[in-house]
Amino acid sequence: MRQRVFVFSADALVYEDLAYLKTLPNFKKYLAGGVEIKSVKSVYPTVTYPAHVSIATGTWPARHGVATGNQVFTPGDLSPPWNWFHEAVKARDIFDAAKGAGYSTAAVFWPATGRHPSIDYLIAEYWTQGNGDTMKAAFTRAGSSPEMLEIIGRYFGKMVERQHPSLDYFVMSCTNDIIRKYKPEFFMIHPANIDGARHKYGLFNEKVNEAIEDTDRWIGEIMAALEDSGVREETNFFLLSDHGQMDITRIININVLLADYGFIRFDEKGNLTGWDAYCLSCAMSAVVFLKDPDDPALYQKVYTLLRYLRDEGVYGISRVYTEPEARELEHFGGSFSFVLETDGYTSFGDNWQRPIVKNFDFSDYRYGRATHGYHPDKGPQPVLVAKGPALRKNVVLEKARLIDEAPTLAKLMGAELPGTDGVCIDEILA
Repeated sequence: MRQRVFVFSADALVYEDLAYLKTLPNFKKYLAGGVEIKSVKSVYPTVTYPAHVSIATGTWPARHGVATGNQVFTPGDLSPPWNWFHEAVKARDIFDAAKGAGYSTAAVFWPATGRHPSIDYLIAEYWTQGNGDTMKAAFTRAGSSPEMLEIIGRYFGKMVERQHPSLDYFVMSCTNDIIRKYKPEFFMIHPANIDGARHKYGLFNEKVNEAIEDTDRWIGEIMAALEDSGVREETNFFLLSDHGQMDITRIININVLLADYGFIRFDEKGNLTGWDAYCLSCAMSAVVFLKDPDDPALYQKVYTLLRYLRDEGVYGISRVYTEPEARELEHFGGSFSFVLETDGYTSFGDNWQRPIVKNFDFSDYRYGRATHGYHPDKGPQPVLVAKGPALRKNVVLEKARLIDEAPTLAKLMGAELPGTDGVCIDEILA
């Protein structure tokens, strides 16, 4: 029997939030008495794009290729492009599996899905890129069909790009229109208002509670759209999340120190003119690239410096991994040479110009009052709650992993997703 599936990824929802969410009307009406997994181990780094690609592929970042945070490594650009497009993903994902099993598929603002060939109704997480770019041009470039452009056009003018919860209202309006008009059988969405509230105001506070209330209201709106479409009772609804957050007290620009030691060069206007080593922030972790990673002398000089900075205890670094160590121990690998892990209250910046310590910057997720990117064993943990005809009732599990979610969804749908690092969470399936 074919199973309808709806996946709602509430970015940065954590176990501690469930106590309040469970008191709200739509959670009580639609999700109480289903499945609850209290702690779902994220990936390293605990950043939205690596995590969501792991959710969708069931593989670790070292395998799926979207590893170094949300951004593409672009030396000299302090606002580098993100991994918008599915071409960056090197593993087969749950959209491929669902489509291969004959399901109609949809996604609204699911990360790294731009131009995804297996998504029928696609509004990728993307926005206009400046220089006169238009909504129509941007979303066409990201793979939205004329039918999706029509829906986007209804709500785009009311939305403030990159601002929460305005952006999330847009996501939900588009989602509900797609449900009512097209009734896709497999649907994944990614609103991020809880994440945005935590970045701006800190880990736990009334503003975060307001975002949790929004999430509950949106659950009700989705269920109403499914009801209007005549498919609510046959839909398996998953509410999950990608990572937690921790409060930070400072942001340190490691590239300033690399410049002090001659590894980065810039002109009198501050423009980057050359580099031998360069740090890319993943928020509460960072990766360090070498211009020539095969140069043993350069490698040793940078490694010695990074360990010195760690041992000094004032630069926010608690651990320095080599890339082989990170790959073996944390399943985190790529073309970088080193990984820096936070001391627990420091986020890292990219700038190569002083000051070393950067002010909070709410326009960038890496520099707010709370953020993520740290080792997945730290901080509040993401969760999974679900209910539907193919799921057991009143099941509470202590632990699972993000990489187990795609294999579970695939088995539920009778779809093929071989070669994952995760395994099906059989305990939740009826």
